Amino acid sequence: MSFFNSIGRSMSRNPHMPPPPSPVSPSASKPLYLCSPFVEAALVKGNFKTIVVLPKYVDIMEWVAVNVFDFYTNLNEFYGVISECCTQHSCPTMSAGTNLNYTWINQDRKSVNLPAPTYYRLCHDFPQSFPSTIKHVYRQLLRVFAHIYHAHYPQLLHLRSEPHFNSLFAHFLAFGREYELLDLKDVKGAANAPVGIGALWDKWKEMGILEG
Repeated sequence: MSFFNSIGRSMSRNPHMPPPPSPVSPSASKPLYLCSPFVEAALVKGNFKTIVVLPKYVDIMEWVAVNVFDFYTNLNEFYGVISECCTQHSCPTMSAGTNLNYTWINQDRKSVNLPAPTYYRLCHDFPQSFPSTIKHVYRQLLRVFAHIYHAHYPQLLHLRSEPHFNSLFAHFLAFGREYELLDLKDVKGAANAPVGIGALWDKWKEMGILEG
């Protein structure tokens, strides 16, 4: 995870820096994160498969635990950056697409809509049994990624943090697929409620950043 060492420095934008580049021919229905040059922005070049393969002599459970902890920690840093923009008023639901709002299963086993900040806070509360809960943890982290891309990507562009965030998310996707922590249906969503990041997954596969 050494290529994230500069995350802290990217969080404060130099006032003399030029504004981020403008997207090429953006469509009204096309989100910024799918527009050039933002979709190509990354700290790591090439296929992320190379950095998720289990190292020799490393226990797979330890490898998964360490990486999930790193994803959780780095995503928490990014959420902290946009938290002032992600409020109960601005984000009354955990949206991740035009027709998609993630719901939370409450203690009564009922599916309820929550404001994004509340949903995010509840993501910190998981049972202690690692093997039986890790896929659930990963799914919730995916939903936080999806919400930030859908609702707060312009703030990341303003901070010029899109290469860091794209690299973190591509690594997250590659690792999740390598160790069967992610289902494609969670990445892409349903036909009537697609997840915005599903198109990003397809674009990065086309670019050779991710494998199918």
